Amino acid sequence: MREPKKTAELETIILTLLNRDSEVSIRSIAAAAGLSKDDDTERKAIRRALLSLEEQKLIVPEGAARSRVYVLTSQPADGGPPTEAIADKLGYFKGIELSPDSKALLEYVSKDVKERTPVGYDQDFLRSYEPNQSFYLPPDKREKLAAIGRVEAIDRPAGTYARNILDRLLIDLSWNSSRLEGNTYSLLETKRLIELGETAIGKDASEAQMILNHKGAIEYIVESSEDEQITTHEIYSIHALLSENLLGDPAASGRLRTIIVGIGGSTYVPLENPQVLRQCFELFVEKLNAIEDPFEQSLFSIIHLSYLQAFEDVNKRTARLVANVPLIKENLKPLSFMEVDPTAYVSALLGVYERNDVSLIRDLYIWAYNRSSQRYTAIQQAMGEPNLLKLRYRSTIQEIVRTIILEKVAGSDVVQKIRDLIEANGVVEADRAELFNLIETEIISLHDGSIARFKVRPSEYQAWKDLQR
Repeated sequence: MREPKKTAELETIILTLLNRDSEVSIRSIAAAAGLSKDDDTERKAIRRALLSLEEQKLIVPEGAARSRVYVLTSQPADGGPPTEAIADKLGYFKGIELSPDSKALLEYVSKDVKERTPVGYDQDFLRSYEPNQSFYLPPDKREKLAAIGRVEAIDRPAGTYARNILDRLLIDLSWNSSRLEGNTYSLLETKRLIELGETAIGKDASEAQMILNHKGAIEYIVESSEDEQITTHEIYSIHALLSENLLGDPAASGRLRTIIVGIGGSTYVPLENPQVLRQCFELFVEKLNAIEDPFEQSLFSIIHLSYLQAFEDVNKRTARLVANVPLIKENLKPLSFMEVDPTAYVSALLGVYERNDVSLIRDLYIWAYNRSSQRYTAIQQAMGEPNLLKLRYRSTIQEIVRTIILEKVAGSDVVQKIRDLIEANGVVEADRAELFNLIETEIISLHDGSIARFKVRPSEYQAWKDLQR
């Protein structure tokens, strides 16, 4: 089964082209992304990205059939700055504290790919890193991450905390990591797939496979957490589990690549020599295990596994899960990548690929860990600002959750029912996606002790709950 192209990456390419040209076509997008305009699968991937941008009101189609092109919803003046929509799309690190270096790097990677310098894999980027002497995370950041990541002062066997929250971790990490790859399953649909094996109607089979692969890989990581080191075998196994039934060559799962790979929308050319690739991979594992700080290990994994592109595909997913291994071994809160914007993630990696600059991915990592940590703490409300959207739509959220319970909406119909009720309540378009996520979270978190907030009796809740099995 061929894995779908990444919608987020194609969106960035399309918007970058439109920041330079007055219009784009499927042909011009394919050329810029290094795809074939004649390949049906790749044309569909481009159409998905175009449809997504249309739904976000960022572009509009003009013409029909073969003459159809796409333009920005609001064109900038010739030679002028990008529209506010484009600026928002390319500057979606909104709310994330960026260093001056990060801002400069973001400006560079937001340029048209033709304006960025072609580069190959630089072995010195890995070889020059000296564990416990070189640091991507400064001391104050490591201390802060340790403080918010610590669960309790008592020493427990490795993996104890992850086992205690495994049900929640499987859903959170599987959904968020898949979402970063363009997977369109919602959080609630992911929950039903993982817990009940129920696939969402109208979704591609490869999307369900991607999520279930994450589930298997996360379970493997937790089961292996008491192992002293992170071995090459463990990383191979994580990749094999994540890539099951998603690669054209099944034998490529859990095996270092022997073929040349490219990265769409980037000037970076990964290593082509299989022998050098193996040497660099083994050096990566050696340095990884020599690092003493678990957060430095975690970020080191994301940076160098992504940069090395050790496998034919599924490299970023493998890096994200390997990044959780040191945290799970130390009984620290996991990194679930919640609320990380897919294009922000891609932009941060472009900085690593093309400049060997870790500033953007470092700042994104610190922010993302803070958000994930809040997810797994009892004092989440105290650690973050109140959600203003949740306050504004408090009565709407309450009424929609109550309606779903009282009308006994079956599990497979809940997602569509939420969308219908949001529309029926006249919620403005700009707020719908975030409100949908808030309502999904409320429904997933329902239990006997919380239903009073929605004016629902225990018997009514139980009757609805019985339909979810």
